[in-house]
Amino acid sequence: MLPALYLIPVTLGDTPLDHVLPSHNTEIIRGIRHFIVEEIRTARRFLKQVDRDINIDDLTFYPMGKHADAAQFSKYLAPLRQGEPVGVISEAGCPAVADPGADLVAIAQREGLKVVPLVGPSSILLAVMGSGFNGQSFAFHGYLPIDGKERAKRLKQLEARAKAEKQTQLFIETPYRNAKLFADICNACAPTTRLCVAAGLTTENEYIRTHTLKEWKQKGLPDLGKIPAIFLIY
Repeated sequence: MLPALYLIPVTLGDTPLDHVLPSHNTEIIRGIRHFIVEEIRTARRFLKQVDRDINIDDLTFYPMGKHADAAQFSKYLAPLRQGEPVGVISEAGCPAVADPGADLVAIAQREGLKVVPLVGPSSILLAVMGSGFNGQSFAFHGYLPIDGKERAKRLKQLEARAKAEKQTQLFIETPYRNAKLFADICNACAPTTRLCVAAGLTTENEYIRTHTLKEWKQKGLPDLGKIPAIFLIY
């Protein structure tokens, strides 16, 4: 097995692994003993789902979550510099995309270390695929401002950009605030602007719908509960 920084995707929710992850990923994972992860507990659980025979206690985990010290990231790559493969595991989907794993990849690239992104589900790409919007030009903006006035201003900016550049605009919100963000979009943007809501992607509760805001106001947004969602306007 080649020594490299392997970017290992995980499921986006409660989804059977074989529905979204190729068997090749399993073979790669079995050959890795060092993992840089967003959350150690969920990473351990994921690895056990991949292969029950993996001895978790033989593995070394390095944290890269929100409370981790980014100054330590370079040290995490020490095994790779010594010729051992290292894996990166995010909380959901593909590591290094809207994820602290990007900082690790940047270090590896600067040092000329091999980086291998593995195949797996990306909520951003899946949302664009299912929206019917422009898939040649799109931008992901993460979380919008919390302040009401700042959020409305930002939404208007993104709407203008979508129309001027014909570019799909994507953003997210903490799941329990999905309904609030939906209402803010309806209030800030024009009735003719199209909105896609993509929630629970790849899971049994998957929901992907595109309507104009005028139509959304008539239909209303279903109760998504705590289901992670991506919002797209175009």
